[in-house]
Amino acid sequence: MKPRLLFVCVENAGRSQIAEAVAKSMGYEAKSAGTMPARRVNETVGEVMKEIGMDIGKNSPQLLTDDMINWADITVTMGCSVEDVCPAPLLAKMHKKLIEWNIADPAGKPIDEVRAIRDEIKRKLENMKLQ
Repeated sequence: MKPRLLFVCVENAGRSQIAEAVAKSMGYEAKSAGTMPARRVNETVGEVMKEIGMDIGKNSPQLLTDDMINWADITVTMGCSVEDVCPAPLLAKMHKKLIEWNIADPAGKPIDEVRAIRDEIKRKLENMKLQ
């Protein structure tokens, strides 16, 4: 049985949304959330995901909850750029299996850099040993 995956970042507008969509396309149960969710998914992230056949533009960033943490078998934090709201220290205390990917935040980046971030997340998921 494949583990349930939770992807967490600060805004849940970019990296964690990409990871959730790619994980679901690979057959995993997956969710994503943020500690300070944005109002909507980053537009450039939405564009680069459409390029690979995944439309996440209508997704809504979600606030991280205890229920989500308890649901997940593995929680992946995407990287912290805002230390005051970084989810990693909190999750490390609460969760049985925590992985930190330290991926660049796509906010404000040109589309080519956002594509590279998407591809890095996809590679990391393909290379994870989760079975």
